[in-house]
Amino acid sequence: MDSRVAVASLGGTITMTGSGPVAPTLGAQDLVRGLEVGEIATLATIPGASLTFTTLLEAFDWATGQVADGARGVVIIQGTDTLEETAYFFDCLWPHDEPVVVTGAMRHPGLPGADGPANLAAAVSVAASENSRGRGAVLVLNDEIHAARWVRKAHSSLMNAFQSFPGPAGLLVEGAPQYFHPAHRLPSLPRPETVPAVPLVEATVDEDGSILDWLDVEGVVVAATGVGHVSAGMAEAISRARFPVVVASRTGAGTTFRSTYGFAGSESDLIERGAVMAGWLCPRKARVLLRLALGSGSAAEDVFAVRGSVF
Repeated sequence: MDSRVAVASLGGTITMTGSGPVAPTLGAQDLVRGLEVGEIATLATIPGASLTFTTLLEAFDWATGQVADGARGVVIIQGTDTLEETAYFFDCLWPHDEPVVVTGAMRHPGLPGADGPANLAAAVSVAASENSRGRGAVLVLNDEIHAARWVRKAHSSLMNAFQSFPGPAGLLVEGAPQYFHPAHRLPSLPRPETVPAVPLVEATVDEDGSILDWLDVEGVVVAATGVGHVSAGMAEAISRARFPVVVASRTGAGTTFRSTYGFAGSESDLIERGAVMAGWLCPRKARVLLRLALGSGSAAEDVFAVRGSVF
């Protein structure tokens, strides 16, 4: 372990205790016992589903301050329900070579085989490693290291709930991280002062898109079918939208297309109507990126052209 690794907790299953249904109670000091780490902070004690972008920006500011004070890396602990979104939030904004590592637990401390201590120890090891520099934000659970842009929670409760479509970026071997590819990090976005609301709307069978007419927001992400397809009705609603519309694939893996299909509601049709295609980003990551882009005054089309593509 490395005493120059800073650790902060936001809550989640890893912090939950109770004699019946559990709730978050433990702080960062309780979690890091036995680990040699540097600065320790409890920034929140809430479940992952209740996190807000305000809380995440506070965590970002704290983490950036730790790096400025000499931290070799930063670990953020939180609930796994939204861990993939938090990882990508940090990845979009993180300007440092020092890594930021997010982790949590699938089993609370009162269950046999609770995974929190092992995940936290692995996360600290990853944050301290020289090989982790220049990789932005990564997610560490179950001795796997996942790149923030690819990882998703693919099962509600199993220990190996987190998966990446191209596979993990690396593994913990004998307690040390080993990566399969060289480090590569995209330029960070400016830190926004405020983050506008952006709802996520899923395209389904017999969905006419009228919900877009009711929304008073600054942007919307549509989780479209297949390679970026919606109904003809939703396509018309996208044409009427008074805000940026980003179209991502709801499938969980693969990219949106641009020019293969030509029917009303196809990817090429939506592009002609002004929609921005999310590329390889899933709808949840696309929502995070659109909110940060709008909040920082960045053009959505330019941001997604860079972050929605492969390296």
